[in-house]
Amino acid sequence: MDAGQMDIRMLRGVGETRARTLAKMGIATLEDLLLHYPRGYIDLSAPCGIMDAPLDRPCAVLATVVKKSGEIRARGGLRMYKATVADDSGEMELTFFNTKYAVDSLDYDAAYLFYGRVEGNFLRREMRAPQIFPPRADQPFFAVYPLTAGVSARTFSGLVEQALRLSPVLPERIPAEIRAEYRLEGIAKAVRAIHRPQNPDELEAAKRRLIFEELFTLAAGVGLLRTRTRAAAAQPMAPHSMQPFYDALPFTLTGAQRRAIGELTADMQKSAPANRLVQGDVGSGKTVVAAAGAYFAFLSGAQSAMMAPTELLARQHYEGLSPLCERLGMRVGLLVGSMTPAKKRAMHEALAAGEFDLCIGTHALLSQGVSFQNLALVITDEQHRFGVAQRAALGQKGRHVHTLVMSATPIPRTLALMIYGELDVSVIDELPPGRSPVLTYKISSGKRERAFGFIRKHLDRGLQAYIVCPRVEAGEEDAGLRAATDYMLELSGGAFRGYTVGLLHGRMKAADKERTMAGFQSGTVQLLVSTTVVEVGVDVPNAVIMMVENAERFGLSQLHQLRGRVGRGKEQSYCILLSDSTSPETLDRLKTMCGTNDGFAIAEYDLRARGPGNFLGQQQHGLPQLRIADLATDVEVVAEAQRAANRVLEGDPALEKPEHAALRAAVGRLMDSVGERPN
Repeated sequence: MDAGQMDIRMLRGVGETRARTLAKMGIATLEDLLLHYPRGYIDLSAPCGIMDAPLDRPCAVLATVVKKSGEIRARGGLRMYKATVADDSGEMELTFFNTKYAVDSLDYDAAYLFYGRVEGNFLRREMRAPQIFPPRADQPFFAVYPLTAGVSARTFSGLVEQALRLSPVLPERIPAEIRAEYRLEGIAKAVRAIHRPQNPDELEAAKRRLIFEELFTLAAGVGLLRTRTRAAAAQPMAPHSMQPFYDALPFTLTGAQRRAIGELTADMQKSAPANRLVQGDVGSGKTVVAAAGAYFAFLSGAQSAMMAPTELLARQHYEGLSPLCERLGMRVGLLVGSMTPAKKRAMHEALAAGEFDLCIGTHALLSQGVSFQNLALVITDEQHRFGVAQRAALGQKGRHVHTLVMSATPIPRTLALMIYGELDVSVIDELPPGRSPVLTYKISSGKRERAFGFIRKHLDRGLQAYIVCPRVEAGEEDAGLRAATDYMLELSGGAFRGYTVGLLHGRMKAADKERTMAGFQSGTVQLLVSTTVVEVGVDVPNAVIMMVENAERFGLSQLHQLRGRVGRGKEQSYCILLSDSTSPETLDRLKTMCGTNDGFAIAEYDLRARGPGNFLGQQQHGLPQLRIADLATDVEVVAEAQRAANRVLEGDPALEKPEHAALRAAVGRLMDSVGERPN
């Protein structure tokens, strides 16, 4: 057996209990252990002097123990122990919590390396709960690992040390010619250096190699998915004129909308299933592209299904598209979870009998009893709200169906290629005619009453507004946050007395949500106080102001989605971001929001700031959990890895050559993690 595949229990100190704990971390073999990379390092390579140490960030200080104090009791049973250390520049106080042995282990007049965060000022320095190392550490960088309960840092580091001594042979997943071209070192050297780097250059070289490998593997997996998708058979649709569709529209399409429709209908005429992502900013008009696809399928005698993430959005699509479809002779149905069992059964029977050409619904479309007579096009709206498996499940309701996914979350192209690599992308980068960019302002709470006056002036003109809060109800934690429930009562009895104020949040019953939204859409509700439930699917052209309380609590992409609820009519619209935060990062984010309406620019910023996991949600997008690479910051390596993977796949589309066996196995494991194993 290859040493890398040795059971982890072969190591000293790993019995059945510890093996089970390590299994929770995805570690079953020596290879798994060595590919569990550090999340950071304790850098002892260049110790600072006490008075030269940077404040408020971790560093190593070389100093001598000059004083030790006795026990100090604090509230809650906390015991503190102090020691004073010195060097040529000055003195520093060390504080230890509930660890008397740490102070006792220090010898007077002996030098140590103390690692931690230095606090204080130019006169007084302090380090709390420092880690202690010998004055000349054999290892200049100590790896810090992501761990789980039941495995200490010392234990895990010892297991890694044992594994490195055994020098297991790890498979080379990157072909030799690719490694040479990009000057990447071998896997064995890189893995050893990532765990036990001797200097910064060695660490950087190891990181680059391992980041490249992970992104190269992901790009190869995405490439295989694309190959599989394009190899599938489909019944090509006959060409049809789309002019009747264009004539039935009460508005003129933008050039970008026409281009996306042309790309989709061209796909549907091919012998391979269409797999297209339509990406567009909020309010750019993606839904009409979906309607055009459904009409094209209808002309071929086939059915379409559109799945939305919420009942609100599904009903809105149904109400918005029904008049258009009726003019075109199409029959439109609705299927949502809140319908009575009898209505659901009737809809199931009608779909199976082919009585509807387009069915709009929620996850209810995935129900076991739902079948179609001739499903040819599957549309998912707000794709980032659905997992890969859900998209696939709806597609299985037909044979070789075409797929259209829509997303109003702008995704930078590099990231989109990694996530949606099996899809062709259409970008709608024009706003419909007559739309003005939303004017965005950041204010502090001291100007809240002034903002209320601004809102009232617009309500008096017959227009409407939103106020969004980060919480449904007030809680002891985060006491400074506005809660929608209390705020609505406060506003309706105070600043907006005499106006009709509605409340909308996710905990309300479906019927109550619908009643509130119907009131807002009809104009009887003038001001809607809501949580982020309005982020998706509320389209009220008469609403012209979006005010967001505690704006610092939201990511930029989410704020942009909220802002997209206004600016849908002819009137000038406004977004007011209210925040008292003094954080430089927060102020910079909100400044970015005020400075641009470009969703892609905002997405780029948000991606860099928050990373893809928070930006998208790993599960929703089917994005594998990466060990060391970061799609937000490793953009250059992403591009290099994609080019390299594409070149390999050109010569070996299914990775069947013996020299690509290790790569294919790695791709399989990676794709298994999101339920997308390439065949």
